[in-house]
Amino acid sequence: MKKGKRFIALALMVLLVGISITGCGGGSTSTGSPDSGEKVDKAKETLIYAQGAEPRGLDPALVDDGESAKVMINIYEGLLQYNKDSTKVEPSLAKKWDVSEDGLTYTFYLQEGVKFHDGTDFNAEAAKFNIDRQIPPQATPDMAYGSFVYGSVKSVEVVDNYTVKINLTDPSTPFLNNLAMVMSAPMVSPKALQDNNNNVNQTPVGTGPYKFVSWAKDENIVLVRNDEYWGEKALTKNVIFKFIKDNSARVVALNNGEADMIDGIDATVVDQITGAGNKVFQAPGMNVNYMAYNTSKAPFNDAKARKAVSQAINVPELVDSLYQGYSETATSILPTFMEGYDKSIAQAAYDPAASAEALKAAGITNVHIITYTNPRPYNAATGQALAEAIQGYLSKVGVTATIDSFDWTTYKEKVKAGDYDICFYGWIGDNGDPDNFMYLLAHEDPTMNVARYANPEFNNLIKEGIKAPAGPERNKIYTELEKIAAADAAWLPISHAQTLAAYRPNVQNFLYHVTGVTPFAGVSKQ
Repeated sequence: MKKGKRFIALALMVLLVGISITGCGGGSTSTGSPDSGEKVDKAKETLIYAQGAEPRGLDPALVDDGESAKVMINIYEGLLQYNKDSTKVEPSLAKKWDVSEDGLTYTFYLQEGVKFHDGTDFNAEAAKFNIDRQIPPQATPDMAYGSFVYGSVKSVEVVDNYTVKINLTDPSTPFLNNLAMVMSAPMVSPKALQDNNNNVNQTPVGTGPYKFVSWAKDENIVLVRNDEYWGEKALTKNVIFKFIKDNSARVVALNNGEADMIDGIDATVVDQITGAGNKVFQAPGMNVNYMAYNTSKAPFNDAKARKAVSQAINVPELVDSLYQGYSETATSILPTFMEGYDKSIAQAAYDPAASAEALKAAGITNVHIITYTNPRPYNAATGQALAEAIQGYLSKVGVTATIDSFDWTTYKEKVKAGDYDICFYGWIGDNGDPDNFMYLLAHEDPTMNVARYANPEFNNLIKEGIKAPAGPERNKIYTELEKIAAADAAWLPISHAQTLAAYRPNVQNFLYHVTGVTPFAGVSKQ
């Protein structure tokens, strides 16, 4: 608690310094001056959002985590954006677009007069620079999302200052949706990238409604309103993203007024939050929470071994116990409302006797599990709690599970290194398309494909799904992909979580988008 207060104090000091330097911008909603006798309510000028983990970085081409996305959505914009209530695509930095009849050429007509936060112009050259950066030959191995968004891109042409043409190698049904994603698709200042060795993780420069001010590691990130923003100005002047790892400490911060909004809440704290007069944001989540086997090495390079472990776990019982009604049991990778979902999909059924027999025959008596310690939007109970529950089930079938736990940033590096038998992960859909989920098991990057699953049949079907026109035939492809994944048991899907967050009653228009981001331009405090 004392530590939390020090964090807030430090953040507010930073803001006061920033405010004294920047003065009162033309877009400020504050009124009053010494001559008028009115007082400016400084508390209303700052939104404080407490989240359970720190971002990995703020360069949209170089990160893949939800904590980063929540900050970046306020700094950057892409050519397109999602409707606030869905994944329907709308204009953003591109005001309109055309698609050729063969589906291979997309022409975007850009907004005019838009500037990056460093004062440089956004134009067709800037758009080309951002896309070229993430496709061969310029793409680098740490750009995990590049192939998601631009994997079908052949070339980019500047037609004129405000028109850019993107040529594809093959038709791509999810392409427009991909261009609205907060990973990879947002436009970064080319000058900032050139000045920072092609990496703006610590120095983000976009075109969005908020500008980056500072990042105090392990404490907070501070943003300030972009008063030169080309669109509708943000309602609140300052935003602080505060990092509080402990769930209960975040709830205390909310209830004490030290935070205006928090994430990472679970069923155990809902009554505590509402009892203090605060509000809970609750909506269906476009996500999956899963256990992944390392299929690249023994013993789990054998599908029979993977199935045997999965049979040891009573998933419905586990989900009821950990999430208490705020998550539903996952019988498939895809959420139940997504195209391609089929209720006939089934994972390895709970059968501890068969599991024990198969594991004994395979000589599997010990497994090494790695997990994360913080809550995730798809797993509010924390990776630690989930791993311990799995450990309990395995002990009943004669398997000893050793658990190594890490903070989220360290965990990502451990997953990349691949020293584990089992790990836990999850996914929040970026664009509403089934490819966005199923492609994870075809991805070459082990930070995305954490099971290190490689199946040529599966990969070929993924390519077919990307090219297929939207409709029943395309949906059948993703249903077939689900069947292959279930038969191979590379993952054990655990749950689909509801989106849960909380906020104080004076916060107006709080939005936690279905893609897992928190845009604050339209949020204010009474």
